[in-house]
Amino acid sequence: MRRHALWLGALFFTTVGWAHAQEFIVGADVSFLRQMEGKGIVFKDDGVPLPGLEILKNHGYNWIRLRIMVDPASLPNDLNYTIASAQAARKLGFRLLLDFHYSDDWADPGHQLTPRAWQKQSHARLMKTVFTYTRDTMDAFRKQDVLPDMVQVGNEVTSGMMWPDGKLPGNWDNFAGLLSAGIRGVYAGCGPSPRPQIMIHIDKAGNQEATSWFFDTLDRYHVPFDVIGQSYYPWWQGTLSDLRNNLAFIVNKYHKDVIIVETAYDWRTGEDLTGKDSAGKVPLFPETPEGQRAFLTALQATVRATPEGHGIGIFWWEPFAEGAIAKRALFDDQHNALPAIHVFDPASKPPQNL
Repeated sequence: MRRHALWLGALFFTTVGWAHAQEFIVGADVSFLRQMEGKGIVFKDDGVPLPGLEILKNHGYNWIRLRIMVDPASLPNDLNYTIASAQAARKLGFRLLLDFHYSDDWADPGHQLTPRAWQKQSHARLMKTVFTYTRDTMDAFRKQDVLPDMVQVGNEVTSGMMWPDGKLPGNWDNFAGLLSAGIRGVYAGCGPSPRPQIMIHIDKAGNQEATSWFFDTLDRYHVPFDVIGQSYYPWWQGTLSDLRNNLAFIVNKYHKDVIIVETAYDWRTGEDLTGKDSAGKVPLFPETPEGQRAFLTALQATVRATPEGHGIGIFWWEPFAEGAIAKRALFDDQHNALPAIHVFDPASKPPQNL
């Protein structure tokens, strides 16, 4: 384990150190978009039909995030689908964050299911499988000239990954080994190309105690990474003040760049699959199109105010969502862009929908 950590540490210093040299990351997870447009859904900006990626690009978005799953049965996010989505984005100049779920289905703090084909493997064998799968996936992206600029090794891994082997809090040794195997696989799949930044993503943006527990423990395993990713949904992760305080804590203690890699806010009321409205919490802003825009404006200011410029970006999840989570999208039920789409407009673009 320690040998792997030292080897990874040497690689860490060869990654591309671009974060502070680039513009603020304005990102969106568009993992559903290709599927939706393939079904004939047309998105509109100020009444004009346009491809979804073009709408984002026109409003200042410069990164996309794509999730990838091992062998998804009910979701589209396999290797071929994800590469095709990355190719479409690269044609428009987007940079790419690739999100490894290491599952056949959703991976989050309540669901970290080991892929079906891997479930009977020993820990040692599972580490080799994670390395090989990650390496081969990265190699496939490299061969298609869409190598990611940043990679998440796991998605919202506060409770570990690939349960039961890497489940936290009881299996930190196994979890750290799986993370290290994934990171080694990322680097091995890049060939001679520049290595992407590595993100570790948890869901505790407004919770300093939980953030400290996770990263203090991880640090004892000497797992090297570049960026801390946090999910921030205010109905789960607290107020903007909670977020502001935790961002300052992260920078002062860990000296890492931080990205709010998942966020959203409702543009209309009503229950959704989270049961949010039954939680009895007072919303930060009205659950209206204007309230959604006010939330994103305030969130941007909060992240940009992170000490020493270490708050480097925001990703919306998911602007093109439909069904039970459609009220978190950046488009209404008729697929027209909502006012929040204008928060990151280029300076030369006049404001609309005020």
